[in-house]
Amino acid sequence: MRSGMPTLGTVVCLAAALWGGAGHLAAQTIAEAMDSPTQGVDPEYHVNPGDDLDVLVWGEDRLQRMVRVLPDGTFTFPLAGQIVAAHRTVREISAQIRTNIAPNYRQAPPDVTVAVHEPAGMRFYVMGKVRTPGGFSSGRAVNVVQALSMAGGLADFADVKHAIILRQTAQGQIVEQLRLSDVLRGARRSAPGQLPAPLPVLGVGDVLVVP
Repeated sequence: MRSGMPTLGTVVCLAAALWGGAGHLAAQTIAEAMDSPTQGVDPEYHVNPGDDLDVLVWGEDRLQRMVRVLPDGTFTFPLAGQIVAAHRTVREISAQIRTNIAPNYRQAPPDVTVAVHEPAGMRFYVMGKVRTPGGFSSGRAVNVVQALSMAGGLADFADVKHAIILRQTAQGQIVEQLRLSDVLRGARRSAPGQLPAPLPVLGVGDVLVVP
């Protein structure tokens, strides 16, 4: 995560302005180690290429390790073979590994735990007239308000009427237009109650541009 985060007051003001035995010991040690790095990572976070994952097969010392998701979105795990991890949650990946290793056990296969050790793959960019443009990483989905707060807020003379998101898709890069001018006026343009449409969320490799 990028250092130099804005103060709580800055974030609040921006948000308001924008939108209103040995085996047992080894398992225990790895489980404790897995608890720490995943704090702050959304359980529904979708894994991306480049992420480091901690995988623990309970009761199997030889099946406890950290793996990195390859650029093609997969990783290889003993007895389980190739696992597709990209765009899946850790619960889905755990279930897939358990299913794949099941033929190796006469009885029910052991439980599998997968945790995000380092969400390096969730990286997006904020460019243009913001106070600290650049690349940022997050352990959870980030909407445009949160992305702007991470970039220090809008700089002077920012053109909020013509902000865009350059999105990465399987078919290539597309442009999504944003209209932040209304929400920047706060309560003068935003009625109380549920938002008529959710704030756009940035994905891996997306670029928020504020001219």
